[in-house]
Amino acid sequence: MEWKTIIEPFKIKTVEPLGITTREERQAILAAAHYNLFNIRAEKVLIDLLTDSGTGAMSAAQWGGIMNGDESYAGARSYYNFESEVKRLTGFDEIIPVHQGRAAEKILFTVIGGKGKYIISNSHFDTTRANVEFSGAQAMDFPVKEAMEFDKPAPFKGNADVAAMEKFIKEKGAASIPLCVMTVTNNSLGGQPVSMENLKAVQNLCRKFGIPMFLDCARFAENAYFIKLREKGYAQCPVREIAESMFELADGAWMSSKKDALVNIGGFLAMNNRDWSGKARQLLILTEGFSTYGGLAGRDLEAIAIGLREVLDENYLQYRIRSTQYLGEGLLGHGVPIINPPGGHGVYVNAKKFLPHIKPANFPAQALACALYLEGGIRSVEIGTLMFGKRDKDGVYQAAPMELVRLAIPRRVYTQSHIDYVIEVFGYLAANKKNIKGLDIVEAPAILPHFTAKLKPAK
Repeated sequence: MEWKTIIEPFKIKTVEPLGITTREERQAILAAAHYNLFNIRAEKVLIDLLTDSGTGAMSAAQWGGIMNGDESYAGARSYYNFESEVKRLTGFDEIIPVHQGRAAEKILFTVIGGKGKYIISNSHFDTTRANVEFSGAQAMDFPVKEAMEFDKPAPFKGNADVAAMEKFIKEKGAASIPLCVMTVTNNSLGGQPVSMENLKAVQNLCRKFGIPMFLDCARFAENAYFIKLREKGYAQCPVREIAESMFELADGAWMSSKKDALVNIGGFLAMNNRDWSGKARQLLILTEGFSTYGGLAGRDLEAIAIGLREVLDENYLQYRIRSTQYLGEGLLGHGVPIINPPGGHGVYVNAKKFLPHIKPANFPAQALACALYLEGGIRSVEIGTLMFGKRDKDGVYQAAPMELVRLAIPRRVYTQSHIDYVIEVFGYLAANKKNIKGLDIVEAPAILPHFTAKLKPAK
């Protein structure tokens, strides 16, 4: 018999206390943090949904691997264990360790980017876009139209618009496009999956014009599980085989291992292009460390190798995807608009629709994120005008096309009662949303402003 209740496929071995505060304390904390949740000390957060990056709980096997870590500067055993596991999964020959995904991005786009070039994608995330544009290139997104239809369910909202991509390639010329990036799952647009059919179509397009295709594969296992659940012909296919098939379509990949490798730090850049990898390794030595540790301790490399195997356990993936759906269903029950269906690693609230009385210039998604912390001690992150809005010559923000609050769920950390609490707090916000006020910018840097911006309540 199959039971309706899906339980966590693990038991808890170590615990740590949560940051319990009063509303009055949180009001003062928000003001001192300049209404930027990145500035709040973690011990003052009750439930932390700011990110799923590096915030998960490692397994007993991973902790055991940490004790076996080889900390030799060059040629450590742990590196070769890591390299072997990444090669086995991805099929790529050149495996370059880095301390996290954005380091891989910085190295790669330093090698292949530059003024007059374009990087095309289903959607770039914030650090990817920043690293592309820091090199002088332009990051161009080609999401499918249903990706922006937040209320209307569709199985693969992370897909790329292949026809729009092809039109752009013909307009700009393939020589100006050194890379196509497929982000799996598509983080910026709701953690939505990309179908195998779409990956094949993008690969065919790239082959036609001689453009390499890489995967930003931070959440590759979640994407593979969605393919198993939703795409015809894959229901009986093991998730590992689906994941390997995804990598077979690509010419390279990079990963923030802080997501689907179930670790707290680490990443890699992988490819077969030896010219690119040779240049990348020189930059690695300059900025990260020698090529067999890349800014990581040997123990971290061991933990990644183990995590890349553990994440493909289908019992874990079933629990992971279902627990995210549970949160989404709870929010919808309170009339809270979300990107529907929920993605793999989090639920994205449509703050533009939830708070129509707040103008984009007053950052409705950031205002909602602050209200969520004020009322419930829950930390989330804005994906909207503060993160992606362009500024004109006078420094005034132009509205981003979306105003989202991401509730990113750390892996193997919170229980159902924690999620029930989040749903309850949103129920309160839904009943009192007219009391939520917008925010004004005090100061913000030009690059990745959402990390360090200072804000204040709008008058």
